[in-house]
Amino acid sequence: MEHNIWIYILVMAAVTYLIRVTPLILIRSEIKNQTVRSFLYYVPYVTLAVMTVPAIIDATNSPIAGGAALVVGIILAAFGKSMFTVAVVCPVVVILIEFILTKL
Repeated sequence: MEHNIWIYILVMAAVTYLIRVTPLILIRSEIKNQTVRSFLYYVPYVTLAVMTVPAIIDATNSPIAGGAALVVGIILAAFGKSMFTVAVVCPVVVILIEFILTKL
């Protein structure tokens, strides 16, 4: 059985397009329900967290190092540190913890 890659690409493009266009077609007026509005407000943040947190923990040699860097990053962000500071400190935390774990 021969598979044509272009058929797969077209199907994926159609599904992606439909997922993005369906809300625009179905919801034409402003959403007034406060519960729905608050739910939709947090969707991008939750989606980003769901995609990012497992990658942070799995990207290191030790899940402990990844988890520690995640906690440090959250603490730094909570104290209003810049994204640059968080992006510099978290890898340093990973390196230090992995160094310590390899010496044990």
